[in-house]
Formats: sequence, C-alpha cells, structure tokens
Amino acid sequence: MTSGGEPSWAWLGLLKWSLSYSDGTRPSSETMKPLSPEDKAFLEEVMKDGIINEGERMKTILAELADTLEVLKAKAEGKQVGEETKELSDEEMAERMRELRDIVEQIDYARAFMSLGGLTFLLGCAAEQGVVPTPFRASCLAVLATMCQNNPPVQLNMLEKGSIVALSDLYFSELEYEKNVPEEERSAHGNLRTRLVQAFSCSVRNHEIAEDLFCRNENAVRVIESGLASASPLALQKRALFFFRALVTSDTCSRERMHIFARSLAHVCETRLTDDTDPELRELSLDLLTEILRQKKGVNTILDRRNDMVTMGIGRVSAIRALKGEEREYANVELQHWEALITELARAEPDSDKQETNPEPLLIEAPKSVDNNETATE
Repeated sequence: MTSGGEPSWAWLGLLKWSLSYSDGTRPSSETMKPLSPEDKAFLEEVMKDGIINEGERMKTILAELADTLEVLKAKAEGKQVGEETKELSDEEMAERMRELRDIVEQIDYARAFMSLGGLTFLLGCAAEQGVVPTPFRASCLAVLATMCQNNPPVQLNMLEKGSIVALSDLYFSELEYEKNVPEEERSAHGNLRTRLVQAFSCSVRNHEIAEDLFCRNENAVRVIESGLASASPLALQKRALFFFRALVTSDTCSRERMHIFARSLAHVCETRLTDDTDPELRELSLDLLTEILRQKKGVNTILDRRNDMVTMGIGRVSAIRALKGEEREYANVELQHWEALITELARAEPDSDKQETNPEPLLIEAPKSVDNNETATE
C-alpha cells in the first residue's frame, strides 16, 4: 500500500492509460473528454495490470513451487510425470524465491505466508538433500530468515515447530554430507550452511525465550563453534560471529551464558586478531571483545589473554599510524577498535567467580571450500 492508502503500483496503470491517450505535445486538458465504454474497459484492464495482490501471489508462488517439487520427487523415485504438470526451470525457481522474499519483507505478509504453511514448506525444502537443488534450498533458508527477522509471532511459531533442534540437526547433517560432494560443489553447500546460520540467527535474536533455549541446547552451541572454525567459508565465519555477538551482548546475557560460549570466545581472542585475518572479521572481533569488557558479565576468558592481545594491539596500532593516504583512511576504523579494546583491557577487573577460562580449542572443522564472501549485516 502507498502512504495514501491506494494499492501499490496503481499509479502505473493510470500512467499507462494517460500515455496512451496523450501524445505529450498538448496540455492534457485539451485532450480530455468523457470516457466511452471502451475507454472504461481499457482503464480497468491496465489498472488490473498495475496492481498485484500479494496474498494471492504468495499462494500462486507456493502452488507453482509445490508442483515443481512434486516433479522432482517423482523423477527421483523413477516415476512417470504427466505432460500437463508444469516444472519450473532452476532460473524460474530462483526468480519465484526472490519475489517471495520481497513480499515477506513486510511483516504482515510474512505472517500471512506463515498461515499458509510457509514455515513448514521452507524448512522441509531446506532439509531435502540430493533431490532439491542446493541453491534452491539455500533460497528457502534466506526467505525463512527474512520472515523471522524482528517478527516475534513468526519466531514463536518457529520455536513451536522445534526449529532449534531441526536447524541444528540440518547443519551437522549438511556438514557431513558436504564432505562427500565433489570439490566444485562445495561452495554451494558452504553457502547453504551460511544461509542456515543466518536463518538461525534471525529466528533467535531479540527473542528472549528463543535465545535462552538456543544457548541451553548443546548442538545449537556447537553450530556457533563450527561456524567460527577457521576452515569454514569466510561468509559463514562472519555470520556465526555476528550471531555470537548478539547472544553474548544481549540484555539477557548472563555469566552462565558467557561460560557456555567460553570455547568460542577463546577462539576469537586467539585467532581472529592476527594480521592475516580478514579485515572485516578482525574489526567485528575487536568490537565484540570491547563490548564484552564493557558489559562486565564474564571477562576472565579475555583477561587471561590480555598480555598477548595488548602486545598484538600495540604492534598493529603502530603499523596503522605509519600508513599514509588511502591506506590510512581505510584502516582508521580498525585503529579506533584497537584503541578502544586496549583501553578496556587496561580498565577491566577479573570476575569475582573464577571459572574455567582455558577451554579446549574448537575441534569442529568444515571441509575446505571455495569461499563466497559477504557482509555479516542482517
């Protein structure tokens, strides 16, 4: 809907009619005349062309995709497919998913799609290994993430469907499955796991119950650890770090939660501040550590590595200050992050309740794949 309350794109239909009846060389007042029945019929037709009923369109998309998936299922089972059954091409399927994602960006339409069984459909498609094309499965997870983002009713419905267990199981099933696919296909599977963590993140973040249940689920915590692993695609590492930051800096975070994620935090301290780390990943890590020190809910894991980080930081600050021109301008954000972290490290006091701060290193690694970089902003 437009701000004036008219259906979206109604103006386009009016524009098409106006252009058809005005040559642009005379004021429209000179060419205006009462509408004939034929003119009215034409106007009604172009108005219909300019208006899309998103609710009906979602039903149509869902029906088209369901037909195509039925065809894929039948082919996988060696069954004959009737000629009357329409099968979308991979490109058409991708286009339908892009259109659907645009529609469900609107909170009300996300809830409407949920009422049509959309969550079940998306989760089911994403879980179909082998039969459903991997890029389409990743698109399902991207739409799922869009539906859940800042949408509590959808997030709650996801919880009621057991999404934390389902997505955790799917992640590790995909991780195992990925080990056996050809090298050239691993990038697509790495992207799928990246989209899976994004969907997990959007369905959990800013929902107190969802965050708590996630953090108490051992397999879900292992998803974060696996995503942060050095062998994971860079895009996946960024998504996992973004999600991790949200969990340990939320208003509901506690020292118990910090202890649950001690392995992940130690991993960030020890491996994500080095010179050979991706610059964006390093900046995200610096910002995360600084925020944890400021909130004072569980800082011992960081403080036990304080000397090494300060030494690293002083060296990096000196190197950045020696840069000139565009290189210095590009590195200014990182410089600010390092200075903030060093300041907080100097001020920080250990937690009163001493807990294990030297956990075993992360052991969950992923098969190395061709990387597909992307920003971690959601």
